[in-house]
Amino acid sequence: MNPLAATTSAAKTNYFSFLTKLDPIVLLKSVIILVVGIVVVVWVGKVIKKQLGKHYSPHVGLLTSRFFTYTAFTVIIISFLKSLGFEVSALLGTAGIIGIAIGFASQTSVSNIISGLFLIGERPFELNDIVSIGDVTGVVMSIDLLSIKLRTFDNRFVRVPNEMLIKSPLTNVTRFPIRRIDLQIGVAYKENIKRVKEVLLEIAKSEPDCLNYPEPMVVFNDFGSSSLDLLFYVWSTKENWVKVKNQLMDSIKERFDKEGIELPFPHISVYTGSVTEPMPIRLVNNEKES
Repeated sequence: MNPLAATTSAAKTNYFSFLTKLDPIVLLKSVIILVVGIVVVVWVGKVIKKQLGKHYSPHVGLLTSRFFTYTAFTVIIISFLKSLGFEVSALLGTAGIIGIAIGFASQTSVSNIISGLFLIGERPFELNDIVSIGDVTGVVMSIDLLSIKLRTFDNRFVRVPNEMLIKSPLTNVTRFPIRRIDLQIGVAYKENIKRVKEVLLEIAKSEPDCLNYPEPMVVFNDFGSSSLDLLFYVWSTKENWVKVKNQLMDSIKERFDKEGIELPFPHISVYTGSVTEPMPIRLVNNEKES
């Protein structure tokens, strides 16, 4: 006879036999214990999450709270069934056999759980951090044993398995309190580079949300095909990064117009050499003769 079928049959017999022997008082006590136990577990879970979040990080508090809650719920349910007269050993035996079968079919989930434990120890990000994973960037909403949940800036929900976080490069945009703004600026070849640098630094100093340390910097980067290319580096707090970037872009355009500094558009110059004859030009009248 199949052991699994025999175990399941015995479990069914034990489960239904208790119905005829169930005492209403015992049932009432068991239900009260179950309800009180669930309430206490939920309350303790919230306390653990709050206290560990204060002393360590929201990440550790959330995962520890959930681990405690799931474990406590399992113990309470088993105790509740046992108090009603269930043969818990038969139930656990059946669950064990089924669990082995499910375990073989859920290797990916196990891999995600193990990866989640590594992330707990490494702590590359926390709740409300902004992270980039591949081509996805968003705010960390939830950190679970199997995955993390992100909310993108266009308000989409993205679930990323923990295994992918271990295998793929991850960028934490808001890990540090300050960020650098990198602006690529091109000016016409006729412009005085020294004067352009002075104007850019004056713009940075005039913006109240720009940090004085680290100091703003202008680097002459390259001789472009249509412009002299400069890199403008300015620091700000991570909360003001977008705001400062927009303010700088507006200020640069306004100040350059005032100073007469040309922001060139792409153009092409055709040159045939100094010793060659000038290129012939012929005007063509496209109007049709009447």
